[in-house]
Parts: sequence; structure tokens; C-alpha cells
Amino acid sequence: MSRKSHPLDPLFHPKSVVIVGASKTPGKIGHALLTNVLKYGFKGPVYPVNPKYEEIEDLKCYPTVLDIPGEIDLVVVAIPAENVPKVIGEIGAKGGKVAVVISSGFKEVGRDDLEKELLEYGRRYGVRILGPNIFGVAYTPKRLNATFGPTEVREGSIAFITQSGALGIALMGWTIVEKIGLSALISVGNKSDIDDADLLEWLKDDPHTKVVLVYMEGVKDGRKFLKVAREVSKKKPIVVIKAGRTARGMKAVSSHTGSLAGMDSVYSAAFEQAGILRADNVEEAFDWAVLFSTGKVPLGEETVIITNGGGVGVLATDACEVNRIKLLDPPEDLREAFSSYMPPFGSARNPVDITGQATHVEFEGAVESAIKHDSVKNIIVLYCQTAVSDPIKLAEVLVEQNRSTEKPMVASFIGGEEVAEAMEIMREREFPAYPTPERAVKALAAMLRWGRRRKLLDRV
Repeated sequence: MSRKSHPLDPLFHPKSVVIVGASKTPGKIGHALLTNVLKYGFKGPVYPVNPKYEEIEDLKCYPTVLDIPGEIDLVVVAIPAENVPKVIGEIGAKGGKVAVVISSGFKEVGRDDLEKELLEYGRRYGVRILGPNIFGVAYTPKRLNATFGPTEVREGSIAFITQSGALGIALMGWTIVEKIGLSALISVGNKSDIDDADLLEWLKDDPHTKVVLVYMEGVKDGRKFLKVAREVSKKKPIVVIKAGRTARGMKAVSSHTGSLAGMDSVYSAAFEQAGILRADNVEEAFDWAVLFSTGKVPLGEETVIITNGGGVGVLATDACEVNRIKLLDPPEDLREAFSSYMPPFGSARNPVDITGQATHVEFEGAVESAIKHDSVKNIIVLYCQTAVSDPIKLAEVLVEQNRSTEKPMVASFIGGEEVAEAMEIMREREFPAYPTPERAVKALAAMLRWGRRRKLLDRV
């Protein structure tokens, strides 16, 4: 690894994985954890620990962590809460570095004393603790899936940190269906030790992560979090879904993970100062993250809309105005270039309407003109399905054009089954494509907001 060593390296780059509480019984969490680690393809030694068994999944099973003959690194713990502190001590005595504590029954159910004891053992024996009350951790570049969620995780460049276990597991499956790739998926639960700030600090220099998405209910140390987030935001975007906006929502947060949610307006102001982008919901957050996962950065504000439908062009124009996206008034030479790809009744102004007669050839020419012209910094492509055009060919063209330029590009395709197939092609090949023009515009607006905040942070 070329980066400097970090205390959390064993969490993402473990040399070995131990599953304490491994089980032979399908449906048990200890069984899912072990089989996920094995089936997802982790390359290092895997050690099941459970005094009930001599072997599980053709692996020798050990009575305790101390009985493992080799060195241990990352230990996943899924046993009753009362037994966890003792196991943390055994992990430390054996030389383990990080414990992923799946077990519930701590602060979230009023057992603050047991969580305090857990943390004391971790500090005494030099073991960092992720959790408790979590579903695990996955890091796709190392083929590590130490969760009890779905076995397959699509590899990509979005790191997702979640304080909600059930939501995180559900979104694991959803990202697979939506062709959204993840670099890391980290459940943090009660955050007794390792918290959002620690994870952001590690992810800041992770070459496989281009954007960090966080589902958050509360923070332990606000100053620490904002200090780290400010540094990360200079390098890569952070998108946060902050739960507990309302008074009843804050009460729900407190009963869920034992967190103190705090005043929502304070969070919003602090996020803005740290360069963090706050999304209103899961759909919006992942829409933004998909665009950020391209690794592109804003080159400027001036944007053009290229469309074969006047109506969607108007909708996108309105959305750009609402979301503070500056639409370029194309200079004369660019209007002439656009005009060569449309009939006389088209419009070379912005939005650029190449009309319903356009095929993928006309789209390719108009988009290429925008890519080559220095006045254009961002491109929005809107396609409405027609009988004369092939959405799949257009998707393939746009994917190649997107790879050829540093300019941010987004698209919205509207139509039937062929359009759905075209959208799937684009998402699989990391082109940010959306089912409505408004969602495409909002994603680009988020990127431009991050660009503005990033410049302000660099001046501080």
C-alpha cells in the first residue's frame, strides 16, 4: 500500500478475518457473516470461532480467539452482548487490531454500563471497535464482505457510512439493482469508538473512493467531525442524509441508536461551513453520489442543455434556474456548430433543441461541439424516445463521449423498454443517467455547489 499506515487499515485491508460466533445454521447471523466472507472472495485466512463446532464450511473452528494458531487482524464479533467485553480482551491479547461488534444490547437498549465496559476493554487492550449494534463492513477492492447483508456487492467508488443497520442492508440490495457501485459499506451503529470522523479520515486518502455518502442520526464529537470533514471536502465530496429533522424525528433517533440528534438548523449550518452537501432523501443522495463517482470536478458554471424535445428542455431550464445553474448564452460560433446538427426549425440557443428528427448521429455531433468549445463547462443531455432514434446507440455514444472529456455530463432518458435498457447500459458504464430531467439537474447542481464550497475552503 503506497499510503501511510493508519490505525484503521486492518478494518479495510485485513490480513486475516476472524468470525466469533460463527454458525453452521443457515439463517443465523454467524452463518451469514462467515459465508459472505468466503463467497465474496476474501483472499486471506478466515478463522471461525465457536466452542460448539470443530469445523464450519470446511474450515477448522476454534473454541476461542486465543486458540487460533496464526496472527489475527480483523475480528467480527456476533455473540450475546454480555460476553463481548471479555472477547475484546482476548482479541487484544492475541494481537488483533480491530473488532467489528455486530452484537446488539448496549446503549441502544439502555445498557450504557455495558457499552462503557466494552470501550474500556478496547482501550486497555489496544483494540479499535466498530459498533456495536451494526451489520458489518464491506470493502470491495479487497473482496471483503464481513456483513450479514447480501453476498454480492457491486464494486465502484462510492463509500457509504450508515448509522442504520436495516436501512444499510436494504440499500446494499438496492444498489445492486440500480447498478450503483460501492468502494466501501460501513455500518457504525452506536459509534462507541470508531465514528464518522475516523472513517472520513481514512477514506480521504483511499484511492478507490471518490465520494463519501453518510446516513447520520447524530454525532458524538461535532468539532472533530467538522474539522475532518472540512479537510476531506477539499479533496472529495461528502454527501450526508441527516435524519431527525423534526421534533418527533429527533425522539425517534434517540430511541433508535441512543444518539442525541441535536437541532436540525445547527447541523445544516455546520455542514455548509464544512463543505458537506446535505441531501433530503436517499434517492437524492445516491443521485448525487453517482455523478460524483465519475471523479470529475466542476470546471466552471456555464452549462448547456442539448435535447430532442422542447418540453423537457423547458422543464430542465426551470430546474436550472431554481437550482442556481448558470445556462450559457452560446456564442455565435457555437450556435453555428449546433445548427449543423438540426433542421431549420430547431433552436441553437440554450436549451439546444435538435428536434425529434435527431438520431444518435445528430446528438453525437451537438454534444461533441459542446465538449470542444471552451465556453461550455457542463453538459445536460435530454432524450425523449422517438421512432427515428435508437436509444441504445445513443447511450453507447454518450458513454464514450463522457470518457473523452473532463467536463461533467449528465443525461435524462424518457421512454419505454429500450430506454430502460439504454439507461442500464449507461449506469453500468458509470455514466450518470436519470429518469427525469429534474433529477439530472439537481445532481449537477450538487456538484457545482461542492465546487463553490471547495474554493471557499481552499481560501481558509
